[in-house]
Amino acid sequence: MEHNGFDRYGKYFEEFQEGDVYKHWPGRTITEAGNELFCMLTMNHMPLHIDADYAGKSQHGKILVVGLYVLSIVVGMSVIDTSGKTIAALDYEEIRHLAPTYVGDTIYGQSKVLDKRESRSRTDRGIIHIETKAFNQRGEEVLSLRRHFLVPKKEAAQVASP
Repeated sequence: MEHNGFDRYGKYFEEFQEGDVYKHWPGRTITEAGNELFCMLTMNHMPLHIDADYAGKSQHGKILVVGLYVLSIVVGMSVIDTSGKTIAALDYEEIRHLAPTYVGDTIYGQSKVLDKRESRSRTDRGIIHIETKAFNQRGEEVLSLRRHFLVPKKEAAQVASP
């Protein structure tokens, strides 16, 4: 049987179990170019994130990586283990920036399944609730968030496959 890689990407509703923990790998080392590009793409021109002279005179003493970049990285690295088969992202909640991240830090992530429930309106899918945490190379938690996403049930997805 030929596989297109989608089989290994994310999970179906039945494959999630409350309490499961997924450690996301590989990590991602944050570069100055990545941080600056993210700031420019999102129009975040705060000097603490892009001006080395200004940031050097701040309490941090160097450029502080923008928190939404860290959020985007850890959510992105979680997709292959969790939400890769998602029908819809429903929400992000309780986003907490817990420690600063600097250029040169490496971000690692892990996600825990908090709960799951079948959709009330469609029997071929369900809602997953996870908590994802980002850690730096020293094991310090720098960010956490919770999110809900809608995933298909395996049987329904197989019927829809070509």
